[in-house]
Amino acid sequence: MTTTTNRNSPVAERTTPERKEPTYLFTEKYVADKSETARRFIETRARLNANVEKANNLVVKRFYNIDHNTYLEGVLPAKTKELMGLVASACLRCDDCIFYHAIQAYRLGVTRVEQEESLNVALVVGGSIVVPHLRRAYGLLEELYG
Repeated sequence: MTTTTNRNSPVAERTTPERKEPTYLFTEKYVADKSETARRFIETRARLNANVEKANNLVVKRFYNIDHNTYLEGVLPAKTKELMGLVASACLRCDDCIFYHAIQAYRLGVTRVEQEESLNVALVVGGSIVVPHLRRAYGLLEELYG
């Protein structure tokens, strides 16, 4: 990313870096075959998303587009963004979101200890109310990483 300063403005102009699709090491099918929890989550998510897509709702489509573009490779690597999503999801106590980000992080090659350390941040930020979600997240990690 380049930054230039306009002499007439105290605010620096910034160019937006090119965003691109991340390179996944593993397919969703590979993950689903490796983990029963992941398989159930992926299948349920696909089935329920089909219902949402049938509604053809412009606001939902725009939100999904923003979500997709947020997690593309950019200044921050997609791996980092998925771990940030994992932490936020745990703090918000959303098991679906925790599973989604843990699976995406796994597919991108994030290690188990990186996911666990991220969940530690969520526990400190979110407090003991995060513990039940932490348990389920660790169950998924056990299935994925062994």
